[in-house]
Amino acid sequence: MNTFNFAPAFLEKQDHDGGYSAKGRGKLKVDFNRKYNTIAVYCVLTFAVCLLLVILFVKFSVVAGAVREFFRVIAPVTWGIVIAYLCNPIMKFVEGKLKKLVDRKKPHPKLTRSLSVAISIILLITILAALMAIIINQIISSIVEIFSSIPEYRRQIEALITKFLGDYPKIVSAIESQLDTIYPKLVDFANDMIPKLGDMSIKLKDSAIVVIVAIKDCVIGFIVAIYLLYSKETFLAQARKIVYAFFPKNLSRNILRVSAKANKTLSGFLSGKLLDSFIIGLICFIVMTIMQMDFTALISVIIGVTNIIPFFGPFIGAIPSALLLLMAAPKQVIPFIIFIVILQQFDGNILGPKIIGDSTGLTPFWVMFSIFVGGGLFGFAGMLLGVPVFAVIYALFSEMVAYLLKKKKLSHRTKDYHDPDAEPRPADNAAKNDAAPQEAPANK
Repeated sequence: MNTFNFAPAFLEKQDHDGGYSAKGRGKLKVDFNRKYNTIAVYCVLTFAVCLLLVILFVKFSVVAGAVREFFRVIAPVTWGIVIAYLCNPIMKFVEGKLKKLVDRKKPHPKLTRSLSVAISIILLITILAALMAIIINQIISSIVEIFSSIPEYRRQIEALITKFLGDYPKIVSAIESQLDTIYPKLVDFANDMIPKLGDMSIKLKDSAIVVIVAIKDCVIGFIVAIYLLYSKETFLAQARKIVYAFFPKNLSRNILRVSAKANKTLSGFLSGKLLDSFIIGLICFIVMTIMQMDFTALISVIIGVTNIIPFFGPFIGAIPSALLLLMAAPKQVIPFIIFIVILQQFDGNILGPKIIGDSTGLTPFWVMFSIFVGGGLFGFAGMLLGVPVFAVIYALFSEMVAYLLKKKKLSHRTKDYHDPDAEPRPADNAAKNDAAPQEAPANK
């Protein structure tokens, strides 16, 4: 008679009576299947990602608040990283010059690094202090000049009314009656504003606290930047060590390659754009001084600072500058606009390409796209950094597309895909066509 054996797996030996001995009891051996283990890990990871996305969407305000709080806490470190990144090119330049002077007989790496860090930090603080002094001084003088010119504006308006509407006494009387009603409205407005002064003082107090906290974070940021610059090589080596520890070798090399490309693009763009904007602001100051325009220093700083923003920067700076001139000296507005257009053309076609070159590799459309997206998401910082960040993403995506086309043995050249009805050209034919013009002169 056939019998079915339902004995447990760990009861390994059978007695003479047909029973199972206890030998082997307790030796439970689990045979893991690699295939099913991989599937289980993927299932757990998929469930965790889905759960994380659900929490993110359901508790978005809580998550956003936690992220904001995190960045508020690490704000001094963020300031330090930004300051160190801006000072790094200056430090490298100064350190190279100091090594030629100090390290003639014996190298002094600590001395040259300390001096170069100190000089770069002091130079950055001096530049920022000079810009703030110019801006604050010019803003105060501009406000004083505008308010002191109000009686003159009134006389000019009355003269215009008399000149153009002198033959229409009814219109003049109507305008005068309207002007007479403005004063009581101003009085009522002042009376309504007096009870709100308490709320305004609270808002001013809160704004003052925000400014004090920002100054505190900036001061701590300079201290953090000093440490980052002094031990730059150590921090970079630690970062590379962590990457190689947590990722496979090929992936680690790709991460470091992408990081190096991003650093090269961002640093080249920022250093070139800062130099370009400084030259544009200096040219603006010299030309406006020769043309004897008002608010020369303030407008030059505005034009230079906004010129850091690609494409739209000169126009963003020209609008408030033109409005400022319109209030103080209307006759200077048209010459100023003509000068700004000429300056923008000079910067876009001659100066900018010479200094920055084609460091981003983006067409004008993608430049505008990156500015719109970056500005919409992150404000002024997004408008400034959107172009180099998108340039890195664009370059990496182009590399990935070229790699996938290479695996399919297809051409990676865009012009081979212009005809929608034609099949894409194989990679070998495209390479031969590229090499053909180079071989022609040799045959001759």
